[in-house]
Amino acid sequence: MGGEAGSAAVMGSEGRVKSLGLVFEDERKSCYSSGETVAGHVLLEAAEPVTLRALRLEAHGRATAAWGPIAGTAAPAASSEVEYLNVRLSLREPPAGEGILLLQPGKHEFPFSFQLPSEPLVTSFTGKYGSIQYCVRAILERPKVPDQSVKRELQVISRIDVNTPALLTPVLKTQEKMVGCWFFTSGPVSLSAKIERKGYCNGEAIPIYAEIENCSSRLIVPKAAIFQTQTYLASGKTKTVRHMVANVRGNHIASGSTDTWNGKTLKIPPVTPSILDCCIIRVDYSLAVYIHIPGAKKLMLELPLVIGTIPYNGFGSRNSSTASQFIMDMSWLTLTLPEQPEAPPNYADVVSEEEFSRHVPPYPQPPNREGESCCPMFACIQEFRFQPPPLYSEVDPHPGDVEETQPVSFIL
Repeated sequence: MGGEAGSAAVMGSEGRVKSLGLVFEDERKSCYSSGETVAGHVLLEAAEPVTLRALRLEAHGRATAAWGPIAGTAAPAASSEVEYLNVRLSLREPPAGEGILLLQPGKHEFPFSFQLPSEPLVTSFTGKYGSIQYCVRAILERPKVPDQSVKRELQVISRIDVNTPALLTPVLKTQEKMVGCWFFTSGPVSLSAKIERKGYCNGEAIPIYAEIENCSSRLIVPKAAIFQTQTYLASGKTKTVRHMVANVRGNHIASGSTDTWNGKTLKIPPVTPSILDCCIIRVDYSLAVYIHIPGAKKLMLELPLVIGTIPYNGFGSRNSSTASQFIMDMSWLTLTLPEQPEAPPNYADVVSEEEFSRHVPPYPQPPNREGESCCPMFACIQEFRFQPPPLYSEVDPHPGDVEETQPVSFIL
């Protein structure tokens, strides 16, 4: 929410209202989401008897994008607006047939409660050419006195779950650039970068996997940065603002050398979550991995990012199918795993012939069917009836029988 409880001194012609304030039920709650209930009280302190026409509560939420005409050009001003919230409540009004209501001196509390719309609300945001704002306002109507009001800002956040399959997908890009001009080229610089998933939340550190090869004659420097791009749409025109919100730098790479980032981290600072569902304001993020090349244009790869609000649970999405988990490009694993992993042990190395014969039940031999149509060989495979392996334990259950091992078995 931010800020203290809203209050305003309301002085009529005779100074009968001492103060007007608005407090929320839970002042520690920092933000609200669609479908939640907003509750609180309007506080009124009267020094003397006060006559009222009505005490109303209004809640509004809208996105606006606007900018003035460009100096020295014929481009006109542009503006657009979208409404997301419009609530009106009557907290106190005169009885039927009467035009005014009398309040006695002292402190008065008027509770209020309303529910935010169930459809998704856009996250609160303020930028250079527009904003998305929500507020709650209490309005005091008195005879012969201008309306008085007190307003509180309402912070709203849209839920973005980074555990969805689309945001758990790794992102990989590769690019190469020839350094030099015309016939005086000094060789290419190649860059390959990858992040493990597309969705992250504020405060998370993004591991970056990258391979840089410098075949040019120049000393290059790899860098990475998170960029925020704000896009505003008004009257059919577009404005774009781009900011760097975090960056990290690698080591210099000499000519003929390579460098590898095996999970170099870049922490996300507190930023506005991605805004992807507003038709006039959009906030996107990207992770740029780029190489500074002296005397040449930088080589840059931009990997799309989504800054969410529901953190990564560490187990991946349980809603995604098994197939979707294996169609990912897993080539980045070669950056951290050995090239030739150790093979698993052979079955004969862990199960002796004696143990094998002890667990194989005596099955009769299949009858001789020479002259008949032969069935496929796999139709006569014997069934394995081994016992399941024992539960794992670091404590030896048979300390006296050191050389005796537990029988190993498998269930197929």
